Amino acid sequence: MKLTIVEAGDVPDSLSDRFGPYAKMFGDMFDRLGAAYDYDVVRVHHGAPLPDPARLEAILLPGSPAGVYDNHLAWMAPLRDFIRGAYAAAIPMVGICFGHQIMADALGGDVRKSEKGWGLGRHSYAVKNPALGGGRATLSVACSHQDQVIVPPKEAEIILGSDFTPNAGLAYRNGAALSFQPHPEFLDEYTLALAELRRGKAPDAVVERAVASMATPSDSPVVAGHIAAFFQRA
Repeated sequence: MKLTIVEAGDVPDSLSDRFGPYAKMFGDMFDRLGAAYDYDVVRVHHGAPLPDPARLEAILLPGSPAGVYDNHLAWMAPLRDFIRGAYAAAIPMVGICFGHQIMADALGGDVRKSEKGWGLGRHSYAVKNPALGGGRATLSVACSHQDQVIVPPKEAEIILGSDFTPNAGLAYRNGAALSFQPHPEFLDEYTLALAELRRGKAPDAVVERAVASMATPSDSPVVAGHIAAFFQRA
């Protein structure tokens, strides 16, 4: 399977040498699972043209510092059209963080900067669909965001959520679209580095809770495995 990764943002400059681009994080995540894909990376935020989604085998939409409301960005409207085209053609598509948000936005949901503020560190989410958790009631996964899906699209079922992020995981009724607010691709070192980078932007107490939260064991491999199985089925 060829997986087209549509990058819409870069790893912060101060961390890029240590952790590399987001596409590599996902490639490493799938390698750890033994899932073999060919990759095509489209860096839409650097002006790369979007392909015809109906001609693709599978699509991954990673995170970005952009918000879906940043309509001054020339690539934002074409990316929405790309997502709608992929959904209409039932091309397997997964969104993470910004990818989760832009999918919801493009398909009729409401995405905004949350009044709850920053989500940082390892958060625990209730599993709303037993097919996701493999019998687990909760999953603990890294996150780094302010924006949230406030109202999911009518086409979406909530499969993961918490009091802080009620719509943290969505599965779409066409059977070919799936998205998550948290980041199963993040290594713990990167999650901690991101939290430290937010000092002065996020309240100190939020950063300290984020650092302490990393003592909670990670369930990222469970979410990553679910994504890989989704691509295999779709």
